[in-house]
Amino acid sequence: MDIRPIKTEQDYNTAMSRIEELWGAKKDSNEGDELDLLVTIVESYELKHYPIAPPDPIDAIKFRMEQMGMTSADMIKYLGSQSRVSEILTRKRSLTLGMIKSLYKGLKIPAEILLA
Repeated sequence: MDIRPIKTEQDYNTAMSRIEELWGAKKDSNEGDELDLLVTIVESYELKHYPIAPPDPIDAIKFRMEQMGMTSADMIKYLGSQSRVSEILTRKRSLTLGMIKSLYKGLKIPAEILLA
């Protein structure tokens, strides 16, 4: 097992190839331990070099609505009147703290996404 830090794209590609070879290795075996280490350093490299930005709050709301089969009428209890729902979903009005709390509690949308 010769594991080194990932410093270049070539190092990354080499590590990914090795992970593919080791995939499915038995836990607590030499190969399984190597796989665990490689996955950890690859994850660290990806977080640094390929960060994923949090979703836009309105896109997150629309995504959750789609997941739950909700319509804009269903959003009235979280955002207020139908006109308020429309204003929020078309980005004409910002979310209030009360709306954010309601969406967090009712739809389980993470507050850090809604506050972005």
